[in-house]
Amino acid sequence: MPKGNKMMNEELITLVNYMEKERGINRETLLQALESALVTASRKGSEDGKDPKVEINRETCEIKVFAEMEVTEKASRTADTISLAKAKKINPDCNIGDAVEVEITPRDFGRIAAQTAKQTILQKIRQAEREIVFEEYKDRAGEIVSGVVRRFERGDILVDLGRAEAIMPSQERVSIEEYQIGDRIRAYIVNVQNNTGGPSVVLSRSHPDFVRRLFELEVTEIADGIVEIKGMAREAGFRTKIAVVSHDEKVDPVGACVGMRGIRVKNIVRELSGEKIDIVRWSDDVKTYVTNALSPAKLLKVYIDPDKLKLVHVVADAEQLSLAIGKRGQNVRLTAKLLGWKVDIEKDEGEVTFEEKVSRAVKQLAVIEGISQENAEALVNAGFLTVEGILAAEQADIEEMAGFDAETAKAICEAASAFIQDEGEELE
Repeated sequence: MPKGNKMMNEELITLVNYMEKERGINRETLLQALESALVTASRKGSEDGKDPKVEINRETCEIKVFAEMEVTEKASRTADTISLAKAKKINPDCNIGDAVEVEITPRDFGRIAAQTAKQTILQKIRQAEREIVFEEYKDRAGEIVSGVVRRFERGDILVDLGRAEAIMPSQERVSIEEYQIGDRIRAYIVNVQNNTGGPSVVLSRSHPDFVRRLFELEVTEIADGIVEIKGMAREAGFRTKIAVVSHDEKVDPVGACVGMRGIRVKNIVRELSGEKIDIVRWSDDVKTYVTNALSPAKLLKVYIDPDKLKLVHVVADAEQLSLAIGKRGQNVRLTAKLLGWKVDIEKDEGEVTFEEKVSRAVKQLAVIEGISQENAEALVNAGFLTVEGILAAEQADIEEMAGFDAETAKAICEAASAFIQDEGEELE
């Protein structure tokens, strides 16, 4: 055996033993993969034989290359024949026309094998590590993990979790949060997929369940099932509403979530970079639930619309109206998400001036596609204050009272009808 090949065998034994004991890669699996890779290398290293086969001794790791050759009277110049005289030395019973297996290991095959072994082993290491990562994370969707920001790719964040690298897509980020390379962050595992390029762990800090999991980790009563989160609505980075109920009459669900001196909710707010959190008491009575959700605004009246599915009307006095609606409508919008109902907030009619009523009616009609601001004003001045009022009237009455021509009156009636139909489909 050439000295180079012998050294290669010793190095290969050392590598295989290391991979088996330290990396946990099956010895036979590794050697089979290496044999397959060396077949390609042997074709480059020798012109003999048409179907090379590589064998690695399982004990000594000695590598040999074989190929089948056809036995002929005299060897031809082709690479896939062998003379009968040489073939007899390999197999005394062979005859002309038979096929014999001949060793064709190239002289410099130790160098070729060393390069191939290195590439194959590295590939097996990567494959094994990917499998280990997937096995570790495949059942962890829904958990919160901690990692370090490593780099940015087109708005996405690559996070080092230790044994794995995760991605936080741009749509899963919180818009008001800024990250720097090296920052340690916590995030929610949305899902784990095993792609061809390796496992993909997708993280989120904007997902509503990120807040849910934070409460479960921070509030022992939730973890123990004494307090239950019944609903949640979130506008990531700005405000979250969470509805809770207690299954033990001795435990106040809101107080449990807030914690002594507010320490529990403060810890969560700190994790969410100052995002406001409203903790409200859940109720199976919609009126009570709405009142709790719109707190601290004090409401004068809450009633469910008898004619429209899942629509609740709220009346507040002038001083409480803006508080109930919230900045840019956020409070009422989150309340609607929390309930799964439409919430219509109105000012107390006793405090509404005639001009305000007219302005409100015009505004409500003008938002309907097909009814302009000018036509809405004409309709209201003629006494048609609502969509229902328009549909209840005859087209001729609308023409005469509002001063429209037949074409305009017809278009307004069609627009009102389409609006009511679309609204009904949305509620369904």
